[in-house]
Amino acid sequence: MRAILPVRRDILNAMPRRTLVLLAILLAGCASATAVRFPNATPGAPRPIPATEFRPAGDGPFPAVVLFHGCHGVSDSTRAWGAWFRARQYVALVVDSWRARGFQANCAPTAPDPPNTERFDDAVGALSYLHARPYVDRQRIGAVGWSNGGVYAMSVVNGPSLERARRRGVVMPEPGYRASVAFYPGGCSSLVHEQVVRPLLVLIGDADDWILPGPCREMVTNMRTSGADASIVLYRGAYHYFDVAGQAKTFLADVENRNLPGGCCGATVAYDRAAAEDAQRRVEEFFGYHLKRS
Repeated sequence: MRAILPVRRDILNAMPRRTLVLLAILLAGCASATAVRFPNATPGAPRPIPATEFRPAGDGPFPAVVLFHGCHGVSDSTRAWGAWFRARQYVALVVDSWRARGFQANCAPTAPDPPNTERFDDAVGALSYLHARPYVDRQRIGAVGWSNGGVYAMSVVNGPSLERARRRGVVMPEPGYRASVAFYPGGCSSLVHEQVVRPLLVLIGDADDWILPGPCREMVTNMRTSGADASIVLYRGAYHYFDVAGQAKTFLADVENRNLPGGCCGATVAYDRAAAEDAQRRVEEFFGYHLKRS
């Protein structure tokens, strides 16, 4: 199993300065992405879910990754990650749970948030959609999510979440999601005493004041103690959105923050080049091992 790994900034800062250039290249490739739509898995009332598919050239079958956005909705950064996966020979499906429900891309305390079951149902529908694509290897599909979307990336490989879904008539298509990555995920405290059944990697800054790293570290420690393949990387001095290239260090005064009295308001966000590049390397290695090895 993987260890809980703090990251030394002196080593990270020695990395080459290439992330902004890479982002520009990847965004330029987003124009060839395809808009698609699939039904989610809500029993009796499936909802059409818009998504963007990034498909490599060729017939495949390719491994695939489903991407779940945070409360700010699908962003340029989300789409850049989709293109990043495509460049590495994955089919990447960016699920837009907000647009499906007419939600605005904001994180204010008054902003609507769908019931937890709905985004889980979106994830099940996304998997079914990919299973029907002849160019996708249905045995090798992973999940990745950011912030609000991170908890759903975790839930699709969490044993108790899968069982709760079955009790309401939602069954994950076999073999399910094979591995999951969660960037600064919400909801760690709700999974502290639960257990993932597939490999999980959590990436979070230790200075994050929007999603506190403590519950995520406790969650991973408990899962590992129980034998799960779970790991967490804590980036020293990094904040929320550390992987969003070009994001200046900013205090967002109007966002809901449940760590504050009354759940309002404010959180610090900032791009961290060294942490972002290390995260890219770890994501590539993690999915390469779990989705590409024979």
